[in-house]
Amino acid sequence: MAPSQVRGILDVETLKQMVADERIETVLTVFPDIYGRLMGKRITGNYFVNDVLDHAIHACDYLLACDMEMDPVPGYAFTSWEAGYGDFRLVPDLKTLRLASWLDKTAIVLCDVYNEEKDELVEIAPRSLLRKQIERAASNGYVAMGGSELELYVFKDSYEEAARKKYVDLEPIGNYIEDYHIFQGTKEEFVIGAIRRHLDRSGIPVEFSKGEWGPGQQEINLRYAEFLEMADRHVLYKHAAKEIALQQGCAITFMAKWDERYAGSGLHLHASLWDAAGKKALFPGTEQFGPVHASLLFRWFLGGWMAHIREIHPFYAPYPSSYKRYRAGSFAPTGIAWSYDNRTAGFRILGHGSSLRIECRAPGADANPYLAFAATLAAGLDGIERQIEPPPIFEGDAYTARDLPHVPHSLNEAVQEMEKSAWARETFGEAVIEHYLHFFRTEQRKFDEVVTSWERARYFERA
Repeated sequence: MAPSQVRGILDVETLKQMVADERIETVLTVFPDIYGRLMGKRITGNYFVNDVLDHAIHACDYLLACDMEMDPVPGYAFTSWEAGYGDFRLVPDLKTLRLASWLDKTAIVLCDVYNEEKDELVEIAPRSLLRKQIERAASNGYVAMGGSELELYVFKDSYEEAARKKYVDLEPIGNYIEDYHIFQGTKEEFVIGAIRRHLDRSGIPVEFSKGEWGPGQQEINLRYAEFLEMADRHVLYKHAAKEIALQQGCAITFMAKWDERYAGSGLHLHASLWDAAGKKALFPGTEQFGPVHASLLFRWFLGGWMAHIREIHPFYAPYPSSYKRYRAGSFAPTGIAWSYDNRTAGFRILGHGSSLRIECRAPGADANPYLAFAATLAAGLDGIERQIEPPPIFEGDAYTARDLPHVPHSLNEAVQEMEKSAWARETFGEAVIEHYLHFFRTEQRKFDEVVTSWERARYFERA
């Protein structure tokens, strides 16, 4: 769907008129950080159209070298106290300019991160990683199209109440598994319906929402798009959903596993390749491949993706808690296998003809979509370039198979796979991989240094 056909997408002239008419007073000028959070500034409409459009804005480069608590983390080559934590430039990508209908008189635009002194992208910025792989695909005549099915949990507690409880004994909004349940969904419509409506009004087309496999768990699916647009829609959806939940006095989480008792939340990532014009699907073909007729490009893309998934897994599961989602019988994958329309396999093949696509069920809802899509495209393109064949099709229950390779069991294991990957270093660049390895190691170290409530309950009296 072309941007001009999407409700809520703005062009510059429309924005200028809306600012002049006082229908837009604030432009959120933002970029995704390493966590996938939106960082940036609230800019007055007049200043944005009269100055920022021509000159961009500046922000401190520590924003790509800090942790969740905004703590500057030592050890990054990109920036440091010794380097003075200087600036980079945030250049609005005006294709992303849209209404933020859930906020009063507000528009939002996503930015690319540029070097302060040179007219070049900062290579470690998540959006830059994805742009690089998209350009690589384009040089071969491919456009990558994708979708992300993103799950979340809704709570009766507000964010403030959850914090006061120290995130213990939270109340999900439902009390039974509500997969596809319409009645329970009605109880949650005050927040989920508001999210759907505001996304649709804000240039983020929604297909549907549905109850998921946990109490208070929902899935909201967006219309598929080219990879960069899809990642943009995804990160805006997550941000808007949190703010809308705040407005409704409840809380939501995109943690991949917020409680060991309940199903995890996934990011089911769909991918297909199209021609340079984005008109012809390149995955369908005449060769029988399992139950579908597919092209060699399809086979090799799948082969590369499967071959590299352990090396890129930190981009799919970035935190220690992310790995607690991979449990047998949980609808999250444990074995690395492909199958047709089989939810026990990590790679689920779907569709026929132009709808033929690969769904990877490994990424969690906590993944940064830019990193996940960049890793996916890099692995698939390598499969095409080196003509990597996938293993034979798997049939049956992948959870009970004993001879399948396994997704990493922990962040430590995944980091070790990425660290020793010569392919990852060559593909993304040595500086990029070292930057993200330091990020993932820091997340693991911060977790390892904390005594958890589980440990106190287990060992306080009886150890």
